[in-house]
This record gives sequence, structure tokens and C-alpha cells, in this order.
Amino acid sequence: MKTKILIAVFTLLSSFSLNAQQKGIIGTNNWMTNWTNFKPANTEYNEATNIIAGTIDKDTKLLKRNTYQLVGVVYVTNNATLTIEPGTVIRGDDKSCGTLVITNGAKIMAEGLETDPIIFTSNKEVSQRKPGDWGGIIILGKAPINTLGGIHILPFDLEPMLNHYGGADSDDNSGVLKYVRIEYSGRKLSALKELNGLSLAGVGRKTVLNNIQISYSNDDSFECYGGDLNMTNLVSYRTTDDDFDFTQGAQININNSIAIRHPFSSDVSGSRCFEVDSYDKISNTDMTKKLTKINASNITLINLEENNQGLVRESVYVRENTLFNLSNSIVSGFTPFVLLEGNIGNGDANLAKLTFKNVIVNNCNGGITSESSASNTAIQSYYNNVSTGIEYTKNKNTELFTSPNIKGNPDFRININNTLAIGN
Repeated sequence: MKTKILIAVFTLLSSFSLNAQQKGIIGTNNWMTNWTNFKPANTEYNEATNIIAGTIDKDTKLLKRNTYQLVGVVYVTNNATLTIEPGTVIRGDDKSCGTLVITNGAKIMAEGLETDPIIFTSNKEVSQRKPGDWGGIIILGKAPINTLGGIHILPFDLEPMLNHYGGADSDDNSGVLKYVRIEYSGRKLSALKELNGLSLAGVGRKTVLNNIQISYSNDDSFECYGGDLNMTNLVSYRTTDDDFDFTQGAQININNSIAIRHPFSSDVSGSRCFEVDSYDKISNTDMTKKLTKINASNITLINLEENNQGLVRESVYVRENTLFNLSNSIVSGFTPFVLLEGNIGNGDANLAKLTFKNVIVNNCNGGITSESSASNTAIQSYYNNVSTGIEYTKNKNTELFTSPNIKGNPDFRININNTLAIGN
């Protein structure tokens, strides 16, 4: 009996040790199988049988047997809960910019299954779908933000009385998004502003956010305005702007997630996997409140075009007064790896806010650099310390990842034959 127990303990510890060392997304199986879709332009969805419009002010359930058309801006209000059955398809109306807003105090319970995900997508025909066909999903919560006054509104021309977020409740609960796909969102509202695939504004940590794929968004895939969240198993695919954007004092733990970029889907104005800042303007910010702090672990950031012609630039952009930690991760195919706002400078006190531990930087043209080139020598000296565990490599994606062919059933976990990737 003791022998069996010892064997079991050893096996458990060995498994834990291996996972602790592995870089990039992990899992005993390819967790993207079944529920993701990397070819949504080829997927036929049923025509809408039901219309969702106006305001939902009482508990409501959407059923898998129906296909819904989201018309105009639909608000869930009055502390109501919108429940969505696994397998339900909601198609955003292009003419009226279908958009779903979960207002402060309301909830969305969109808990799909691995074999039956919930899908938000375009209402257009297969041959006509494109990024920005409809709006997206917006969730407004009561968790802290660092904007002056602690309450703010989003710049999306929403109903003024319903467009507010922020507060003092880090444990605020806006519901569940699990095994959900969001496709072709991000309608352009003006020359300077588009909606995101998923906008999370002041959302609290009791909200469950995992196994979410956002594909072909016309702006950011995931954007957090303040709030306090744990996010896992996120997939951002071919977004036009940023994959993960954090601001207004967001406190985020993001784990086991992937951003997959392609130059033909990138905005020439500057698109990154991570864009991280604490504020838009310091004059609008309460500097006694928390700065944005992002802990990102087991992250894979990949540019599918290995012969990068300059359309995909840095994988991470960090602005001043921001804390960003990236660990046990793989970054492949960017120019450069990280770009720091010039205001950060090259002093140890500011650079200590940004840590990179056990990261493979593969086929990147440049390491950690600054917008102020005069700072680069000191910055590179700071981060080239052996203790950081940054490894610069020149591997093909097919060598680094298990099966990076996006046209098949992609598996972006580490290639077990690549000893660098598993930390040996």
C-alpha cells in the first residue's frame, strides 16, 4: 500500500513539476479542440427565428432550439439575468449594429459546453462576412477603476443613464462566459473608435471568464477597463487591433491563453498582442488608486507569417506607471519582442515593474526595446541578466509547436521534442 501511495505522489509531483516548467499554453490534451473555429467564414448558421431588441429588464433565457438576431443595442438592466443555453447561436445584425450590453448589476450566464459552445456571430451570408459586421458584447460592473471619481462611462455612444461602471466591489459578479465564441464583431463607430469583441468595464473577480474565442474582431478582442479578474483559456485570432488591452487600473491574472496574429489582419496604426497602460491621461486619473497590474502566465503569442514583412510589430507594448509580468510563455515572430513607452526611461525602479521570466522569444527582430532609443543600451543590460530566463531562439513554428497548421486542427502546445520549450 505504501509503495502505491509513493508512486501516486511521485507521479503527481512529476506532473506538477513538468507543468510548472512548460512554456506557452499547456494541457494534457489540446483544449482548443471541439469548441473553437478557425474557419468561421465557411460555417453555415441557421437563419434567425427570433429577434432580440430593446431592453431586457427581467430574467430571460435563450434556447438552443432557436437562432436569435441581435438588433440594435440590447441592454440587460434592472439586475436581471440573461441565461443562454449551450449551443445557442446569436447573430448580430449588421444594419443596426447589434450589440449586447450587460449593465451594472445585471448578469449574463452564458455557460456553453466544450462540445456545444455558445456562438455570437455575423448575420451575413458566408461569402459576405467581415470584421466589424456587428457590435460586440459589453459588460459593465462595480469593481474598482482608477479614474477620478471611481465611476466612468465607455466611449461607445450608449444610453447615458445605463452607461456607467466602476465602484468598490472587487468581488462583483457579472455572471459567466464559458465555451463562447465571438466572431466578426467590432463595428466602426467613428474615424477614431470601434467596438471591441468583448469589453469588460469594472468587472469583478467573481465573474467567470474562460474558454472564450474571439475571431476577426475589427478592433480589440478583449479589453478591460479597470476591474479585477482571473481569465483562463482565452483565444484571440486575427483581430485587427490588440488581442488583449488593459487600462484604468485593471488587476488581471491571465493564464493559459493564446493570441494568433496575421499581417493581413493587422491595423497599420499599431496592433499588438498586449497593450497595457494605467490611464489615457494622468490628469483624469486618481493616482492614489491601483495602477494597472497584469500577471500573464503560460501565454503563447504567435505571428502566423514567419517571413514577417513589418506588418506585425511588437508583441507587447507597455506604457508608463504600469506593472506587467510575463512568465512561462512563448512569443514567436514579432518586431520587436517588447516595446516600452519612452516615458518609462531606463531606471531600475521603473524597469522593476516589468518582469519577464522563463520566456522563449523566437524569431523576433529585437528584444525588449524603448521608443526612446537612447534608453536601449541600459534596458537591454537590465533584462539580459541570466536570472530572467529569457531565451532567444530561431526555430520554425513547426519545430516549436505541436501542430501550428491553422487550416487543420491546430495545436499550439509546445512540441514535446523541443527541449527548450519544456524548460530542460
